[in-house]
Amino acid sequence: MADTDHLYPPQSPYETGLKGRCPRCGEGHLFKGFISPAERCEVCDLDLAFADAGDGPAVFVILFAGFLVLGSALWVEIAYEPPMWVHLVIFLPMVLFVVVGMLRPLKGLLIALQYRNKAEQGRLER
Repeated sequence: MADTDHLYPPQSPYETGLKGRCPRCGEGHLFKGFISPAERCEVCDLDLAFADAGDGPAVFVILFAGFLVLGSALWVEIAYEPPMWVHLVIFLPMVLFVVVGMLRPLKGLLIALQYRNKAEQGRLER
């Protein structure tokens, strides 16, 4: 964290992360594209080079989407026994909406938690 961090009130990592806002000031944008982190916050000039959520968001999204969509598809199959095309029409778009809708907020949340907890890559002390 920078020396100017004391100038900003603590922000909730859940609120700022899920909204895609800067974890320090809560005002600037965290992303420059859909899921590409910005280099710096345009409001407080926080260097966002630390922002590396890795594969974490994708893993959480896959687990949640798999549970939600597979559970729904299984319930529909057991309850109604529809033809396969009904599953494709209902659950293929559902997978896309769930995955695309959750990826950016979860990535923002993990980056905000990374900032709040001062998480860094491990280093060997010599």
